[in-house]
Amino acid sequence: MSAKAISEQTGKEFLYKHICTSAAVQNRFRYASVTAETDWGRITQDHPWLLSERLVVKPDQLIKRRGKLGLVGIDLDLDGVQEWVRQRLMRETTVGKAKGVLKNFLIEPFVAHTQEQEFYVCIYATREGDYVLFHHEGGVDVGDVDAKAQKLLVAVDDKLSVDTIKEQLLTHVPEDKQEVLASFIIGLFNFYEDLYFTYLEINPLVVTHDGVFVLDMAAKIDATADYICKAKWGDVEFPPPFGREAYPEEAYIADLDAKSGASLKLTLLNPRGRIWTMVAGGGASVVYSDTICDLGGVDELANYGEYSGAPSEQQTYDYAKTILSLMTREKHHEGKVLIIGGSIANFTNVAATFKGIVRAIKDYQGPLKENEVTIFVRRGGPNYQEGLRVMGEVGKTTGIPIHVFGTETHMTAIVGMALGHRPIPNQPPMAAHTANFLLNSSNNAVTPATTRTASFSEPKSANDATPAKKPKEGLPADSLNSLLWPLRSAGSFTGDCKAKASSGCSGAKATTLFSSHTKSIVWGMQTRAVQGMLDFDYVCSRDEPSVAAMVYPFTGDHKQKFYWGHKEILLPVYKNMADAMKKHPEVDVLISFASLRSAFDSTIETMQYPQIHTIAIIAEGIPEALTRKLIKRADEKGITIIGPATVGGIKPGCFKIGNTGGMLDNILASKLYRPGSVAYVSRSGGMSNELNNIVSRTTDGVYEGVAIGGDRYPGSTFMDHVLRYQDTPGVKMIVVLGEIGGTEEYKICEGIKEGRITKPVVCWCIGTCATMFSSEVQFGHAGACANQASETAVAKNQALRDGGAYVPRSFDELGDVIKVVYDELVAKGTIVPAQEVPPPTVPMDYSWARELGLIRKPASFMTSICDERGQELIYAGMPITEVFKEEMGLGGVLGLLWFQRRLPRYACQFIEMCLMVTADHGPAVSGAHNTIVCARAGKDLISSLTSGLLTIGDRFGGALDAAAKQFSKAFDSGMLPMEFVNKMKKDGKLIMGIGHRVKSINNPDMRVQILKDYVKQHFPTTQMLDYALDVEKITTSKKPNLILNVDGFIGVAFVDLLRACGGFTRDEADEFVEIGALNGIFVLGRSMGFIGHYLDQKRLKQGLYRHPWDDISYVLPEHMSM
Repeated sequence: MSAKAISEQTGKEFLYKHICTSAAVQNRFRYASVTAETDWGRITQDHPWLLSERLVVKPDQLIKRRGKLGLVGIDLDLDGVQEWVRQRLMRETTVGKAKGVLKNFLIEPFVAHTQEQEFYVCIYATREGDYVLFHHEGGVDVGDVDAKAQKLLVAVDDKLSVDTIKEQLLTHVPEDKQEVLASFIIGLFNFYEDLYFTYLEINPLVVTHDGVFVLDMAAKIDATADYICKAKWGDVEFPPPFGREAYPEEAYIADLDAKSGASLKLTLLNPRGRIWTMVAGGGASVVYSDTICDLGGVDELANYGEYSGAPSEQQTYDYAKTILSLMTREKHHEGKVLIIGGSIANFTNVAATFKGIVRAIKDYQGPLKENEVTIFVRRGGPNYQEGLRVMGEVGKTTGIPIHVFGTETHMTAIVGMALGHRPIPNQPPMAAHTANFLLNSSNNAVTPATTRTASFSEPKSANDATPAKKPKEGLPADSLNSLLWPLRSAGSFTGDCKAKASSGCSGAKATTLFSSHTKSIVWGMQTRAVQGMLDFDYVCSRDEPSVAAMVYPFTGDHKQKFYWGHKEILLPVYKNMADAMKKHPEVDVLISFASLRSAFDSTIETMQYPQIHTIAIIAEGIPEALTRKLIKRADEKGITIIGPATVGGIKPGCFKIGNTGGMLDNILASKLYRPGSVAYVSRSGGMSNELNNIVSRTTDGVYEGVAIGGDRYPGSTFMDHVLRYQDTPGVKMIVVLGEIGGTEEYKICEGIKEGRITKPVVCWCIGTCATMFSSEVQFGHAGACANQASETAVAKNQALRDGGAYVPRSFDELGDVIKVVYDELVAKGTIVPAQEVPPPTVPMDYSWARELGLIRKPASFMTSICDERGQELIYAGMPITEVFKEEMGLGGVLGLLWFQRRLPRYACQFIEMCLMVTADHGPAVSGAHNTIVCARAGKDLISSLTSGLLTIGDRFGGALDAAAKQFSKAFDSGMLPMEFVNKMKKDGKLIMGIGHRVKSINNPDMRVQILKDYVKQHFPTTQMLDYALDVEKITTSKKPNLILNVDGFIGVAFVDLLRACGGFTRDEADEFVEIGALNGIFVLGRSMGFIGHYLDQKRLKQGLYRHPWDDISYVLPEHMSM
């Protein structure tokens, strides 16, 4: 959502801080906020003026016309204010249809004034600019300001002047006040622009000899401009509409949404309701809410929300568990239903998002059963078959009734099933697998039946497919009228009659945006989208790829590999736009995947090149003020913009934008590889793909389809594209999927009435449910909000019906109306269906085939200790969050990664002690010496560390494994310590782990003593250590320095640990010794010391090391010295 209402206190705080005007703005920052928790003693300390001045008090909860409703206390002292608040605080109040609790109040100084000193001023945004409304009579009785007020349009990029304001707005204002008001209005307008307001109303604005007083204020700001205005806004709190509480779960989802590139929305309407939704897509979420309300479920609809934009499995899990938590808190006597719906996704991996939902269902299976929840699922898109399979499986394993449907079922049919208006099929037919686009299946297409019952919700099997019949000459009027709401008079189709000129409709910039020769540049490293475009090109039998190049500023110029059918090709990637345009003059379309922060600048840059006539902007969340600048620049240059906040558009057989139309299975299923006769335009990207499905099932297919985007000001409008379709001979009928908010659909009505549009137009505006809600609901698209009655979906559907468009009774019957109109055109000969030609097959990408489980390949590597593929790093099956929660420490992590076990705490502590005592042993030992020499030679850290590590072996530090092996073998064979010593002497072998160059029985190694004390105290048994100590007694009796050294001690103690901790079998324990795990302790520990020596030498700035001559014995070769 972009335009969001702010509280009066927030709006005034912004104004007092940032307005710049020569008018004296009075009472700056003199306000106090009161809630149920307010301490009146404290508030008077913070605002001492409350004790001495007359006051005004009012609720600050987005309530309109508070004065008319008696919700303003005027000219009171502090005691009067307290009493006024006491009578209303936390009391339920009805405002219009909304019931809410008064809980936030604003206290301000009372301003004594006369009626003649009250004025009205309002600034609001429209597509063409910002309107400034002014009326010389403000206050509660201002009335219909739209009719009364002076109105001034400030076009995009234009500025206000004092003279213009005086001439057009202040004609009824006394001259002595004109200068002050003009200065204030200019300052207000600049403030409005600088802080990205979309609506700002002050009523009344009082002007006295003391200055200007802002009494009441209502405002909305463009929340998408947060990244621009953060420094000025700070942390803005957006209160909910009056009548709807602010729930912590809504704030939690809003926080997830802010941190995600995906879209996650949640609004709680009735937490006690029995009908809950979890819908994918901004447009689809509105359609499902409409259908629920149409079928009488408005009072039981618990929530509105949507998830879209390819959220990750974890994000979907977090979203789903929030909804499941809410819906299972309170039982309903009829049980509850959860509708997991959605249109056909363009690029979201349905299986991946469903995995998150499935995890949540498993976590909440107990509460779901207790609340008698039944789940209905309908979805389509990439990998949806696997998603539906997983969803069906979880229903079987948990015992929760889950009914699963795919694209063979009309999108909203599950609503009728959930509410008992439609039977639930026992065995819904399974849609073809995603992999089926490897085969030509065009000959198996099912011919859609005429009626709803026989088509979407209960499709026929392939064996029951009705053979195509020659249509009848005309249809009874009732067959169409029965599907329309309200009933429209029967009319005749004029087909391709010559259109009349109309002054009421603006002309399109170009009739043809795309052809089979269109070439484009893609901004952004969107390799998946580009490959999808190339696959579409190939299946459409284009001669060349539609993508000529890519632009990506964050890398140097290079080539990127893609597939063209079976062979690999290279596409150039440029660092800057200028090079791409210069080297590819044939390009006339730019597809921008730039982020919301960079989309404006990159689009402005693109418009500098006259070769570009179409730009598609995919990014969602571009501030409206910036979008309007783009629209103005595009209009000046004759460029068509599709978007922002869109998936794009598609022209079957010619060109598709980015991810439009989804993957190849949907391209083929919806016959988008060749043109049909129906052109459509919608706002929603997901719903445009649903229209592809509906149109392909009810007609000969799509000629062209565009999703203009969900923002309030899309770059091109419904009418722009409808007029293009009207002027395109190949288009025989037009479908428009409108939406609540805005007034663009009325231009279609005018076009039909005036004869500019003569082709049949089937139209439906979604969002009819909004008029049934008691409080305002902002739907998924930024523009989906009615600011006045004419912007409601109900009003627009009625106007379209009156204007001559074909309007169904609901979205559920849109496909039926399309089919009846299409059949009529076929019967009249306006449309002659062409014979199907099978498209060429396209191989499936290896990565996607693997994702679908269609192929298997021997892995190059195997690992069993770590998995980084999911949302959370996993060590030997243990999530990293659990590692920290359990405070396992470094020893515990080493146990997981080396030994694949969660070791006892004493074992983890012992490992850490071993690392500590082996960390370093001075600069004289060979490893440290090598590290120092290497560091002083100017080598880097890795090289110096490696040179030290390479010295580790049996003679230095690497005796842990050897000691463990020798002592274990002797002990396990039953040899006495003396027999072991004698045997090693007889064999001429050293006993690994025995002996030290410095330490002795008389000068013991304290490292060994520390470890020995710990092991004796904490290990359950020390058989191997005791054996080694008995050997030490024998060796030290011969020579005092033949002690059990630290290597030997760690080696034998580790054998005791592995054998006695309970986590390993004897064979497993011996295997770890055999494969060299124990030497890793010394390597890991000593690496800390080597790094220390490296850093020490660098810190001391030591130069190149050269060994002194006097420390080298220079001798001649033996044969020469003799």
